[in-house]
Amino acid sequence: MACATPISSMEHLSFALVVVLIMAILLRTFATAFTRRTAFAPRIMLPGITLLAVSLWAFSLEVQANEAECAALAQQEFGRKQGEFKHNPQDLKAAWELGRACFDLADFATNRNQRAELAEQGIEVCRKALANGSNSAPVHYYLALNLGQLARTRTFGALKLVSQMEREFSWAIELDSHFDYGGPERSLGLLYRDAPAIGSIGSRTKARQHLERAVELSPGYPDNRLSLIESYLKWGDREGAQRQLRALKEAWPRARLELSGANWNCSWDDWQERLHKMEKKLGDGSKPLESPRTKS
Repeated sequence: MACATPISSMEHLSFALVVVLIMAILLRTFATAFTRRTAFAPRIMLPGITLLAVSLWAFSLEVQANEAECAALAQQEFGRKQGEFKHNPQDLKAAWELGRACFDLADFATNRNQRAELAEQGIEVCRKALANGSNSAPVHYYLALNLGQLARTRTFGALKLVSQMEREFSWAIELDSHFDYGGPERSLGLLYRDAPAIGSIGSRTKARQHLERAVELSPGYPDNRLSLIESYLKWGDREGAQRQLRALKEAWPRARLELSGANWNCSWDDWQERLHKMEKKLGDGSKPLESPRTKS
């Protein structure tokens, strides 16, 4: 299968500029409407609006820059793993690492065709490895994850893929539930949480079971507790979410030391954003925790 089209950082920058332009128009409209009601509005509102617009612009550029950096890293890793697998196609590790690289890069796809192309390559690599008798937890795991990426590009065919994902995650759990910090348990739990209960495999009971099991297997991995907190809030269990949030914040400093380096920056960006959202929803007033990228 051909290599996916490289993702351009200019697309992210263009998006940022569009956001800023729309924000400026909205703020200008608001200011104009307000000035019709009070003579003091120009002196009171315009400096604040200008500061807000500049802040939003700076924040938007920072977010887009981080996303562009993460996309570039994923593209580089995909190229490396593709080369390693081509050099040694019978190597099991090379196969599942390419499957992982396909999944990671698909997260930055700019359209359905690009996402489907990457997912199908990951699926093909993993299925060939399994056909050669390699009954490996990582292979089943990344096969399931790439099936998930492919499902994001489908409508009617997505339900069939969900059942395949359930089977592959279950195999991965049976073979090595600890892999990727409890990844098979975490991923299967999210699948049960997000799939429809009617006509598909959705189940709150099963979702809770697997997400809590992921925390048991790897309590210090931020994604496990974040996924459980988000799920508790979705189910209306604020007490459970608050309990997990406290545990997450206690484990955060150690995780930041253990999961360090440039390869982890993109994960920390995601975890940091999700943590802040959970803190706001739960009304947590303690000092915000920072990611390595923020501190550097």
